[in-house]
This record gives sequence, C-alpha cells and structure tokens, in this order.
Amino acid sequence: MIDSMKRIVFFILLAIVVGGLSGGWCARYALAQEKQNMPERKREFPMSGNREVAVARQAWPDFTYAAEQSVEAVVHVSVFQRNTFVEYFFGAPIRRYEGVQAGSGSGVILTTDGYIVTNHHVIKDASKVQVTLYDKRTLPAQLVGADPATDVAVLKVEAADLPFLPFGNSDSLRLGEWVLAIGNPYNLNSTITAGIVSAKGRQMMSPDGRYKIESFIQTDAAVNPGNSGGALVNTRGELVGINTAIASPTGSFSGYSFAVPTTIVQKVVEDIVQYGAVQRAMLGIVMTNVTDEAAKKLRLNNLDGALIVQIYAGTVAEKAGMQPGDVITSINSVVVKNTSAVQEQIARYRPGDQIEIVVIRDGRERYFNVVMEKITSRNL
Repeated sequence: MIDSMKRIVFFILLAIVVGGLSGGWCARYALAQEKQNMPERKREFPMSGNREVAVARQAWPDFTYAAEQSVEAVVHVSVFQRNTFVEYFFGAPIRRYEGVQAGSGSGVILTTDGYIVTNHHVIKDASKVQVTLYDKRTLPAQLVGADPATDVAVLKVEAADLPFLPFGNSDSLRLGEWVLAIGNPYNLNSTITAGIVSAKGRQMMSPDGRYKIESFIQTDAAVNPGNSGGALVNTRGELVGINTAIASPTGSFSGYSFAVPTTIVQKVVEDIVQYGAVQRAMLGIVMTNVTDEAAKKLRLNNLDGALIVQIYAGTVAEKAGMQPGDVITSINSVVVKNTSAVQEQIARYRPGDQIEIVVIRDGRERYFNVVMEKITSRNL
C-alpha cells in the first residue's frame, strides 16, 4: 500500500516537472519565433541637448504682413544736376542750364503730409529732386535739410493722405532677427529682400576722413545701388533702419549691407524739421576700443566699453571730472560695448540734456551726471 502511494506521488511530481519544462520551452520557442518575425530595430542613443520644439504653423517666418504694410511708403528718388552749356546767338555767348539725371535712390515716407527721409549721399549736389510714389505719381521734392555726419537727409513733397512707415525701436533688434530691405535697386521699383540682423554697432571707415557718426545695423538682406535711403523693416512693419551702404569689392551686393538705426535717424529728422539743422552735443573726448593690453593694464575683467584717451579742455567731460583712462560702460542705463555704441547713444541727445555716464576707474564703477553742451570751436 505504501509502495503504491510512493509510486503515485513520484508520477505526480514527474508530471509537474515535465509540464514546467515543456511550458518553459514552448514560451522560449514562441518568443524566438516572435523575434524572428519582427523587423530588426536599430539601437537608438539619446543625443546631448536634443529636444523637440512644437512650432505652430502661424509661427513660421511670414513676411507678407510687413511687406504689405511697408512697400507703399517707400519711394523712388531721382536726382538731377544742372549742366551748364554755352550757345552763341549772333556771335554773342549765352549761358544755358539743363537738368540731367545724375542718380537715383530710395526714400521712406514718415508722415501723411509728405516728409521723406533718405540718405545725404543720394541727394548730394542735386539741383532738382523728384520722388515717384508707389502709385506711380511723380512729385517735385524740396530738400528740408541734410546731415553728412549720419548720412541722413529730409525731403518734403506737397501731398496729403500718403502712406507712411512708423518708427520702430532699433535698440530692440536681436541678432538673428528677420528684417526686410525695401527699395529701388537698379531702378526696379518696390523690390523687397529678406535677411537677418548679422551684427549691431558696426563702424566703417569714412572714405573722405570727415567726422562721422556710424553705428550701423549689419544684415545679409540683399542691398544694391538704388537701395540707398530705403527702408529696413522688422516683421511688425516698423521702420528700424535706413539702408545706406554695402561692403563689396564690386559695388554690388556680396553678402553684407548696412543701415543707419532709427535711434539715430529719428532724432536727426526731428531736429532738421524743427530747427533746420541737427542739434548736436559732444562730450569732448577722444576714445578707442579696449584692447587686451589696455584691459591688463587697467585690470579690467573684459574688453567691453570705450577707453578715453584724451579729454579736451573746457568740455563737459572735463567739467564732470572724467579722466583719460576711464572706460565708459553705460550711458543712461544703456550698456555700451565699443566706441560706435557710445557715438550712437550720445547722438540721441541735444544741448541741455542731462545724461548719466558710468565709467570704470581703478577697478570700480564711477557715476557722472553730465549736462550736454552745444559743439563750438571753443570746446573742440
């Protein structure tokens, strides 16, 4: 009886073991078959800094709004110069004058009653200026005034209800921001090109050696002869610069163009319209950009700012207590990183304006409240 019980238990245990083994083998066989039938998958590794950014379709760059809001306010500027020739009437010489088109450029309407901004070099030495509007009307234009130092000029046409461009804040432009250049290159009216802000505060050598205030916006929007005086517009349809120059060995666009920022343009235009000339004040200093050698000598932490190398006697800089060796880092809470940025900030102010200037001296910040004075031969 006991032996039969042992045999029954033995067979039960054997059945359990065999069942477990066969079940495990079947599972492994099924898994193997599943893997065999699945396509081979490549091992994926996470990338450093990899991230997905959800961008709505409406957020992609679209320049149609800015273009449509701006193009009608950009005009074609034709410049004529007076040629003199002599005719003989019964042997007597008679001097006659004839206007010959000498060049062309672009301009931007700023007010509904016809004030237009363009470049000084576009209308320089002109005896007559004509403006062709977007609707093909051609109007005579009078020169209100010009400022060679900033290459800005103001024209006036007699008209009403004109489309115009509002001023935007060029200070708020960011590197990589999209902008449009609108003008009339090669007499091709209403040409629009797009690019990004490549740099700010660019300074270029003046070919004639004259005093210049240059703190250009650099873009890669295509600008060619005839674009001068045209609009640089942000994606909101606001005027942020006046296209002025290109950097090119051929005279045609080769990758970079430059525009006068509206922080300068607006003040110059307002002065010309209100006073007939630019109301300009100066600190009375000679400055240079900070070099590695100067930074080590002055124990500066970086190369930002403008190093004062000379101060003219009797100027506001001397009266305020500024000294050679001071490094200007801020003007009215606006950080300035080089000499062109200092020029741009100072050019905003008129005689009588009070500004706060921050400098680094002996490793410490010093603050100066300066009341700007008009430029005279006495303080230059």
